[in-house]
Amino acid sequence: MAPAETARALRVEVSYSPRAGEVQTVPLQLAVGTSVADALQASGLLQRHGLDIAVLRLGVWGRPCDLQAVLRDRDRIEIYRPLTVDPKEARRLRYQRHRQAWPAA
Repeated sequence: MAPAETARALRVEVSYSPRAGEVQTVPLQLAVGTSVADALQASGLLQRHGLDIAVLRLGVWGRPCDLQAVLRDRDRIEIYRPLTVDPKEARRLRYQRHRQAWPAA
């Protein structure tokens, strides 16, 4: 890219965690005015993981956004996985295991 084009390019990244403990981040340089949908397609993460863009939950820096949102320089698009366990239930199970591990006084 020529220096003049670089000044007008956005640097963004798209992140996705296909499973706990693994995060894949794809840095991109895109044109000014690029939408979230365009960045998702350019990242290749949708194709690599077989994700349906129509049902994805997305955010930019942790704030929910839609596919038509226009990106700014250094934005981070996050693709959210559906929860597999209710957080309250997971906390209750952890407490039970912890309580059972300690001997009664």
